[in-house]
Amino acid sequence: MLRPIRLIKKIITSIVVIVFILFVGLFYITTKYPLIYEESIEKYSAEYNIDFYLIASIINVESKYDKNAVSKKGARGLMQISSQTGQWASEVLSIEDYDDDTLFNPETNIKIGAWYLDTLMGEFDSRFDLVLAAYNAGSGNVSKWLCQREYSEDGVNLTNIPFKETEDYLKRVKQNYKVYSKIYGNIKSGRKTDSFYINLLHNIRRTIKSFIGII
Repeated sequence: MLRPIRLIKKIITSIVVIVFILFVGLFYITTKYPLIYEESIEKYSAEYNIDFYLIASIINVESKYDKNAVSKKGARGLMQISSQTGQWASEVLSIEDYDDDTLFNPETNIKIGAWYLDTLMGEFDSRFDLVLAAYNAGSGNVSKWLCQREYSEDGVNLTNIPFKETEDYLKRVKQNYKVYSKIYGNIKSGRKTDSFYINLLHNIRRTIKSFIGII
């Protein structure tokens, strides 16, 4: 009788260990690569024809999904919009009663961020690296670099980026993009499809948030 009991105990222990490892893995994924404000991201990625995962990745890199984030240079909100870009966007997009604090509103911030990405896509012919570099360092700097042989051999692509921060920024966004497009891969064309895996990720995040409020 003892042997079956020991076997059952071992099986139960193994199951508990596996569940724990799975839980830790999913906890890590949902905390390091969260996906919040999905509806706003979907809405404006569709409106401005910007990749859903790109917006999600930029938000994670820029603010870690902290809607109240403020950079050392004063950029605000989820997508870290500068005061200058925010004011420009508010005029183009006819955002009423705009001031810099408006950038702390998640929907408005994502709308402006998506619009700005679309503007940069048009300016740099949708060349991914140039758009990301311009988002981080400013379109004026990127245009200047393209005119200098030490940074661009063909005047079309960047072969060297003089700002270490911008070079690192590109790497981080690209890495995030790979992860987001993989783990949230059932979100396509601005629409979410039912997925056991994605629902499990969200349910774990919501459960943890309910009990310990750290996500």
